[in-house]
Amino acid sequence: MPTIHLQPDRLEELTGGLSRNPITTPTFLNSVPKCGTHLIKNIVRTFVPAEQHYDDVFIQLPILQRHASAFNPNKPRLSWGHLLFSDSSGIALRDAYHILMVRDPYDWVLARTRFFLSENFQGNMENLKSGQLTVEEVMNLMIWGIHQKAPPLKDIFELNASAWMGTRAKIIKFEDLLEHVIAVEEPAAEAFFLDLLAPMGISSLPDDWRDRIRLGSSKELSATHRDNLSGMALELPEELPATQKNLVDCAAPGLRQLLGYS
Repeated sequence: MPTIHLQPDRLEELTGGLSRNPITTPTFLNSVPKCGTHLIKNIVRTFVPAEQHYDDVFIQLPILQRHASAFNPNKPRLSWGHLLFSDSSGIALRDAYHILMVRDPYDWVLARTRFFLSENFQGNMENLKSGQLTVEEVMNLMIWGIHQKAPPLKDIFELNASAWMGTRAKIIKFEDLLEHVIAVEEPAAEAFFLDLLAPMGISSLPDDWRDRIRLGSSKELSATHRDNLSGMALELPEELPATQKNLVDCAAPGLRQLLGYS
């Protein structure tokens, strides 16, 4: 199994003095891997009392049944994970407010490449960091998958994102969240975050809501922010090259349009 080395979670050290009213609806922060999981998790945590954080585990399908209490409507909690669409997932989340984070597959390829090439990720894929592959070859592996080691982009997005569309899940684009984090002073940001938080039982934003957004989105507190990944073996472009964009469209035709990116 791969090993992921992350810096310690320090968010609660900085939020202990915040007044946070209990949420009234169990809330699950779901995401496609490498689609802003830590960003939305840290932001929402600044609005929810620590005693309601279901931080025992990162919920995924193989352990779902052992942690179904995270979605108990009689004891609302805030939980998070990468949960594939399935019958058991849909049933488990029937009483929960389910937020699903997605990301432009073009940018996802870069994010996944960056993570796999960092020292923070260690598994049976250390040859990716050996310098024997070009960055374009590694990006292609992120798109098409690595035989018996890592699934292709199409499989990841199909069960983590596409299959949830049209269900009770609230789909949030990483890019939209980031836009309102950056422009938190704009009126549109207030509407965005109130719409995001209201179904949890947060009927109005506290006076210091902008400070909470800034705190939760601080890159220093995100274990997987690109600036906190170390030991990059190759230099990545800022934008996915045209050939790799075409490969994404070939590997998963219609995906970007389905997610609202074209």
